[in-house]
Amino acid sequence: MAFIPPITEQRLMLEHIVRLAELSDVAADVADSVLEGIGAFAAGEWAPLDRAGDLVGPKWTTQGVKMPVGYAEAYQAFVTGGWGSIGSPADFGGQGLPLSLSAAVLETLGTANVGFGLAPILTVGAIEALIHHGTDAQRAAYLPRLSTGEWTGTMNLTEPQSGSDLNGLRTRAEPADDGQWKIRGTKIFISFGDHDLAKNIIHLVLAHTPGLPSGSRGLSLFLVPKYRLDQQGAPGEPNDVRTVSIEHKLGLHASPTCVLSFGDEDNCLGELIGAEGGGLRAMFTMMNNARLNVALQGVQVAERATQQAASYACERIQGSRGGNKVAIIEHPDVRRMLLRMKAQTAAARALAYFAFGQLDRARRRPGRPGPRRTDHAAGKGALHRHRQ
Repeated sequence: MAFIPPITEQRLMLEHIVRLAELSDVAADVADSVLEGIGAFAAGEWAPLDRAGDLVGPKWTTQGVKMPVGYAEAYQAFVTGGWGSIGSPADFGGQGLPLSLSAAVLETLGTANVGFGLAPILTVGAIEALIHHGTDAQRAAYLPRLSTGEWTGTMNLTEPQSGSDLNGLRTRAEPADDGQWKIRGTKIFISFGDHDLAKNIIHLVLAHTPGLPSGSRGLSLFLVPKYRLDQQGAPGEPNDVRTVSIEHKLGLHASPTCVLSFGDEDNCLGELIGAEGGGLRAMFTMMNNARLNVALQGVQVAERATQQAASYACERIQGSRGGNKVAIIEHPDVRRMLLRMKAQTAAARALAYFAFGQLDRARRRPGRPGPRRTDHAAGKGALHRHRQ
C-alpha cells in the first residue's frame, strides 16, 4: 500500500500540544511547508525503498557495509534538501528551527522507512553531545557536516562481554601525540555503524583511560571518525576502524547493526569529549536525545501499522450483507479495532511531541546551549527549499 504522510495529525500536535506559536516566531506557512515538503519527499524517495531494505538489507563486504540499491541516492537527496538541518544550530549550518518541527520531519521519514530512519536519529544524538560537551574546535570541525547530515554519527557503548552493565567495558584509550588518544577495543550492536551513505561516520566511543578507577566512574567519551580529517577538514586516511560483521535481526533490516573493532593495528585515534572520567555524563546527553527519538519510532511503527490495517480492511472481502459481499471494514468489531489503533497512535504521538515541546522550552532559558535562531528568518531557507 502507498505511504500517506500524517500531515493533518502532525499539524494538530504542533498547534495544540507543542503550541509552536509560543516557542518561535516561525510563521505557520513555514511549518506547513516543512510538513508538506517532507511528506512528499518521504513518499517519493524513502517509502519506495522500504521493501528492499527489509528483504535485501545491508551487506557486509571487505570494503565496508553496502546499503541496498537506491539508498545512497535517497540519503543524498535528504542531505541536499536540507532535511537534516531543520533543528540543528544555525551557528553550525543548521536552520535553527524548533526541535518539535525537526521531530515531525523524523517521524515522517521513519514512518515511510523505519530502518532507514535510524540514520538521522543517531546523528542528531551525536550533535547534541558535541553541543553540550565538545570543545570549540570539535564543534567547528564536526558540527557543520553533522548538522546537514553530510556525515552521520553513532553511539558506541555495548561490548561482547558487557551489555547494560557498563562496569564491564574493556575498551581502552591511551594518550598519543598532540593531545589525541589511541583507542583499542570492540563494540557491538552499533546502529548504522558502517554504510556507504555518507563520506564520514563519527563514532562516539566510551573507553577507559589510565589512572582512573575501574567501572563506570573511570569511563571517558571519545570522538573517533571513520576517516581522519585532513588539513582542510575533509575526510582523509582511514582511522583503523574495522567492521567485523553485521547482525542478522528479526526486523529493522534496513539498519546495519554492526560489530566494530577499533585499533586492530594500534593506529585508531580519537579526541576526548569533555573531561576524563566524564564519559557517562557526556554519553547520557546523547542517550537521552536517543530515548526521545526511539519513542518517536514507536509512533512511526504504530502509524504505519494503522495505515496498513485500514487499507487491508477496505480491500479484504469477507461476509455479506443483503446478499452482497462486503469488505471487513463494514464489520463493527473491525471498525472498533481500527479506531482503537488510531486513538492509541494519536495518544503516543501527543506524548512524544509534548516531550519535544518541553525540550524546546528548556532551550529557550537563558544560558542553555542549543539552537539560537528561532525567528521567522530562520525558516526562510526551509521554505525556499521545500517550495522548489
